[in-house]
Amino acid sequence: MAKGHRSQDKRQRNENKDQRPSAKVSYARVSVTKACFVLDAIRGKDVETALGILAYNNRYASQVIYKLLQSAVANAENNNGLKREGLYVAECYANKGPTMKRIHPRAQGRAYRIEKRTSHITVVLDER
Repeated sequence: MAKGHRSQDKRQRNENKDQRPSAKVSYARVSVTKACFVLDAIRGKDVETALGILAYNNRYASQVIYKLLQSAVANAENNNGLKREGLYVAECYANKGPTMKRIHPRAQGRAYRIEKRTSHITVVLDER
């Protein structure tokens, strides 16, 4: 095979890929700022503690992140063969997604813009 062939490039990229179990939700209907309040509360905690924090948190984003964390734990158990007891939240972050632009009618024929923000939320687990 020639040097720099597509399959070789792909193999090299996959060798450098992060092997830690993770889960990602795209286009979640919650703003990055609001999601980060919840993510900051669980960062670095073990999985059981993080699930407890999310279960009793009033914010809407905590429902989304609760499901996401459960998915990441299931990925760790089924795909990587890790034990649930040894897992903790190594990384969690929210990136900005596309903003849906809507209008709200106002007086005298004017229109105010409403921005419905979305985010891409990622949770990465690791073993202690």
